[in-house]
Amino acid sequence: MLLFYCWNHINMTDKLFAEVAGAPEDPILGVGQQYKADPRAEKVNLSVGVYQTEEGKIPVLRAVREAETRLYNAAAPHGYGQISGNPALGAFVQELLFGKDSEVVRSRRACTVQSLGGTGAIKLAADLLHFVVGKTKAATSVPTWGNHNAIFKQAGFDVSHYQYYNKADGTIAFEQLLADLRAKEAGTVVILHACCHNPTGLDFTADQWKEVLQIVIDRGLVPLLDIAYQGFDRGLEEDAFSIRLFAESGISFLVSSSFSKSFSLYGERVGGLTVVCQNADEAARVLSQVKQMARANYSNPPNYGASLVATVAGDPVLRAQWEEELGEMRARIRSMRVALKNAMDAEGSPRDFSFVTAQDGMFSFTGFTPEQVERLKKEYGIYAVANGRICIAGLNNHNVQYVAKAFTAVQKN
Repeated sequence: MLLFYCWNHINMTDKLFAEVAGAPEDPILGVGQQYKADPRAEKVNLSVGVYQTEEGKIPVLRAVREAETRLYNAAAPHGYGQISGNPALGAFVQELLFGKDSEVVRSRRACTVQSLGGTGAIKLAADLLHFVVGKTKAATSVPTWGNHNAIFKQAGFDVSHYQYYNKADGTIAFEQLLADLRAKEAGTVVILHACCHNPTGLDFTADQWKEVLQIVIDRGLVPLLDIAYQGFDRGLEEDAFSIRLFAESGISFLVSSSFSKSFSLYGERVGGLTVVCQNADEAARVLSQVKQMARANYSNPPNYGASLVATVAGDPVLRAQWEEELGEMRARIRSMRVALKNAMDAEGSPRDFSFVTAQDGMFSFTGFTPEQVERLKKEYGIYAVANGRICIAGLNNHNVQYVAKAFTAVQKN
């Protein structure tokens, strides 16, 4: 009898995952895997959002290399860190976002928790807003970084959208965007790209940001500003304009930030969630809640990448070197935008590619259809995201002409 029970019990557990359906590949990382498997020498990866050098390599920044040497020589033990992460990193995050002498920093009405990259910050924000604050609705731009939708849906939100991109002329559909925001229910969490909009590369002007902020205030919306590319548009100070504008308004809001791109530390997953509150007491209580969620999720964040960033931030010489290197990356991306536009002109592109020089950051929304993107992959070994987004940092002077030939060909045929 006992053997019969055990056999049936084993059979039941054997069927535990029998009905689980396979999930589709990630629309961005999956393309990267296809690129790696492609044997063609001329292949080009324009899908994943990583900065690459003229030689097509992910750089190790000079400032980061020196910080690594210092950490190695210190031979510190690899113990557990704080749940909220490296305090020096948190202070650096707030300085970059708000400015060293900001009222937000001086009043201590913002709290920052080190996160597992910008993605982890968004996840912590979604959990805080849903499970602690009780929010149930969120809105993302059309288009947006796909993980925005996935994270908020998995956190229990009903996710709606607001129009961002005008396909007809490749601009921001600003009037439609404003109308969509005005129609959102009070308390809706609105995810906004603080700079270098992913995937379009199109950002608000200062006046447009002021209009968006006013609607957020008037409608009682909850803003989450995602700033994964600070320093890749115009500069560290300039790229924080929207965040400082929101801070000056006095409203409560959240910010997700990342050091993956600006420090070229993709695999170290260094980011931060910052919550701007009304006063220091409120910030302390919010911090306690976010720490509790982090503890239940991953216990505490990893130390190494955060220590690298904090080491650079805490040394005036290394910090100046990092800012110089960040400027070099920004300048190379801009030069590749011009190079692509000129190459498209030289190839006789049926469409004017001047738009690519008006976009900001690492990405360009090309307007290619999924069918054209598939042709680029199959016929030319050029890999892009199905929605037509390309990473400009994947271009260099060795491949830009080849890319332009392929881009022109799929438009003509």
